[in-house]
Amino acid sequence: QVQLVESGGGLVQAGGSLRLSCAASGRAFNTYLMAWFRRAPGKEREFVAAISWSETTYYSDSVKGRFTISRDNAKNTVALQMNSLKPEDTAVYYCAGLEGYCSGYACYTISQSYNYWGQGTQVTVSS
Repeated sequence: QVQLVESGGGLVQAGGSLRLSCAASGRAFNTYLMAWFRRAPGKEREFVAAISWSETTYYSDSVKGRFTISRDNAKNTVALQMNSLKPEDTAVYYCAGLEGYCSGYACYTISQSYNYWGQGTQVTVSS
């Protein structure tokens, strides 16, 4: 069983930065596809970014160029550096892990592909 614990959320003004971190326990972390999703009030959970075991990265169009996902397999952590934050980035951010094979945008961008989830961390961006 894998457990994921997020940290680093908070309140920030528009244009500011935050860094989210996700610590994973369990075996074989370095083989997992890891991702960040978010859920804004009244909206569906949406894909933000993902990183493969080989550190190939994928981003949603809404965060591309502003957010950076990274991983440290030695420490079993994945991070999301968020810059130039906007009020519309306000959401609960979730770390997710996928064990197994996943290929293509249609796979890694949907929440149903992921086996493991953290409890979420709130990010609030004020205007």
